[in-house]
Amino acid sequence: MAKGGKKTSLKAALASQQSRLKKKQDAAHAAQHADRMKASAQAKTKGKAPMRPTIPFSATDNILLIGEGNFSYARALALHPPQALEFLPASNITATAYDTEDECYAKYPEAREIVSELRSKGVEVLFRVDATKLEKCVAFKGRKFDRIMWNFPHAGKGITDQDRNILSNQMLILGFLRSAAPFLATGPVPVVHKARKRKRDPDDDGSEGEGVEDDNADVVDTSRKGRGTILITLRNVPPYTLWDVPKLAKNPPPPTSAGQPSNPKYTLLRSFVFHRQIWKGYEHRMTKGERAHGQGKTGEGGEDRTWEFCLQG
Repeated sequence: MAKGGKKTSLKAALASQQSRLKKKQDAAHAAQHADRMKASAQAKTKGKAPMRPTIPFSATDNILLIGEGNFSYARALALHPPQALEFLPASNITATAYDTEDECYAKYPEAREIVSELRSKGVEVLFRVDATKLEKCVAFKGRKFDRIMWNFPHAGKGITDQDRNILSNQMLILGFLRSAAPFLATGPVPVVHKARKRKRDPDDDGSEGEGVEDDNADVVDTSRKGRGTILITLRNVPPYTLWDVPKLAKNPPPPTSAGQPSNPKYTLLRSFVFHRQIWKGYEHRMTKGERAHGQGKTGEGGEDRTWEFCLQG
């Protein structure tokens, strides 16, 4: 019995050793395969021109920025623009915040210096501007804008119930779309040139699906002045995708009360990835809500995406 027991324990030990060795070899093979695939991908992309980020403005646009937070996006646009906007006059930019000036500086201490820079360059900076009541801003009377942009809108009410939170933000978006309409420049519908789609190399690893097309952005023709557009940027992950911004713009719900005005209908011209890194010094700051000093996250994973709309008709 002793000898049999020893043989059994030895077999078990050898089997365990072989199992560990096999796992080690499998791991090594997997690592080697990953290295080969990475090298292959680098070799295939070498020499190819990188996809250029979409810049939704032209150097002649009159631009209204809504809900600027600490005004770092306005600073990037006016003081450190991409090359295509090198000759955009700072006086063509109006940057606004919902907070009072004192509230803004208390919430975002860096904003004081940024605002000073912007004003010294000729940017119009306005406080206490409600995105859902733009008509109440005296400075906007009789004015039209080529682009009205709101990056990462949020009601900031700190509602923990997801359904109520979604509804709160949908009401905010609808109010903004209704309020902004009279301030959009009139003209023909912008011409959108559809991007050419490039299919993946058939030799590529099929783990992401063969024949998947690259996400090139459509291009709006800025060679002639068209009607003004609205740009809304959000993180393209839940809960933000649940707001269904494109649907709210294209097919808004009817008014819920007799005294409430109906929402205009918009056409979705395009959507594109919003590349934060091309806007030098831009730092997204969240609406304060229940978060101290506007700190927080905008959702895990996904990408930042901008949707561009113009009025129908």
